[in-house]
Amino acid sequence: MFPARRLRVPLGTGLLLLGLAACASPDAPAPTTPVGTTPGGGGGPTNPPAGATTPNVVVIVGEAQGWTSTSVQMDPALATSRQAQLKTPGLERIATEGMRFTNFYAPSPRCTPSRAAFFTGRSPAALHMTFVGIGNDETAVTGPLITPANVTDLPTTLPTVASLLKGAGYATAHFGKWHVGRSNPSAYGFDASDGPTNNGGPANVANPNPVQSYGITERAIAFMRQQVQAGKPFYVQLSHYAGKAAVDVRPETWAAARAQMVGQNDNTVGIAAATLEMDNTIRLVQGALDSLGVSRNTYILFWSDHGQQSTTYNAPLAFGKGTVWEGGVRIPFVIAGPGIAAGSSSRVVASATDLMPTILDLVGAPVAPTVTGIEGGSLKAVLRGGGTGQVTRRFADFVVHFPHYDFDAIGPASTILSGNYKLIRSYEDDARRLYDLSTDLAERNDLARTLPAKVTELDQKLTAYLTAVGAQLPRRP
Repeated sequence: MFPARRLRVPLGTGLLLLGLAACASPDAPAPTTPVGTTPGGGGGPTNPPAGATTPNVVVIVGEAQGWTSTSVQMDPALATSRQAQLKTPGLERIATEGMRFTNFYAPSPRCTPSRAAFFTGRSPAALHMTFVGIGNDETAVTGPLITPANVTDLPTTLPTVASLLKGAGYATAHFGKWHVGRSNPSAYGFDASDGPTNNGGPANVANPNPVQSYGITERAIAFMRQQVQAGKPFYVQLSHYAGKAAVDVRPETWAAARAQMVGQNDNTVGIAAATLEMDNTIRLVQGALDSLGVSRNTYILFWSDHGQQSTTYNAPLAFGKGTVWEGGVRIPFVIAGPGIAAGSSSRVVASATDLMPTILDLVGAPVAPTVTGIEGGSLKAVLRGGGTGQVTRRFADFVVHFPHYDFDAIGPASTILSGNYKLIRSYEDDARRLYDLSTDLAERNDLARTLPAKVTELDQKLTAYLTAVGAQLPRRP
């Protein structure tokens, strides 16, 4: 049996009115038909300009995109690992031209910790950034345990994917949601950005989209064009804001989502429309790369900061955002670029903590051994090996440490994934739950009583990991 949910009631609902005017008429709406072509095609020149050998990188971060939020089938053997009604041709093109990862995870079921881990290659547990800052639409949820103090500002002293690439000669930019603190992205190695934005975007409104969906895309394209003209390699991040209703998208996108999601209610259609709008902007980026002639010399990748809150877009996985169950942390990840076989897939377990070392390794500037504390490992061997290969990490197993009350009835929890087995430790009742994901992806059959030795093994590994990284734990009063 699944535990019942705790309910969270967001504060500041009056802020919703502030975003309506801004979203009514985007300041720079995109063309109805995105530049570029449909999946697998290239509408413009795709060879890099003469002399351009250093690859570019474009990272697109989705906000709360569940494992099955898009039309990309994340598990080639599981037909239900995609949205059958919704069509996302931009993401399909990345998957068609590159590789999809079936077993890819967010470092946390919440946005701030996942983004911090991506930037630095360090886990939220090690960073002590295990929750989001309270404010905007966030409000604290409490329970019997005292939860750890949460670091809300990413230390500026840490090397990031941007600072290391900048040191290797790259022009770097971040457009869109920042949400890892109040310091300007320039302090972390970004040459250009929208500033230290939160969920509200640069204008700090309740509904930054669709203005920002297209705004961040246009700014990214302009930045890429400038670097191509200057003959300089670029690294660009486009980090999307949340959207889940008609007010977050253009009218034509809402109509397209309604036409595709036949028989679905407005809530389900709203999330689909936001996904479709994001995919429209991805197609604009792809079209720009084509027209600039750098598609074949650019790595383009997409991942999400955590699963959807609506379980419709996580199914067949259990639960969603704010939980350590698969629906909260298993996310879509697709990547295409030089040396990655078209239409390939991988079952290697990986996470967004691996992306920083992977990107640096792919462009020929691997993280130096003098940079300590990195937990992620480069996926280059997997990407160049058709989906198989060795990944060297500081820790062999993947851990999500979420010592806070949020959307899960079990309260603060940690989970460790070791081989096919996943152990969930809940701190409030000191319980252990064990699942074999190879046969029970929906986490319905708790094996803790039948496999006590495996529970002990994984529980000891989890404790060893949390101790090694100095993780903060909840405690009793």
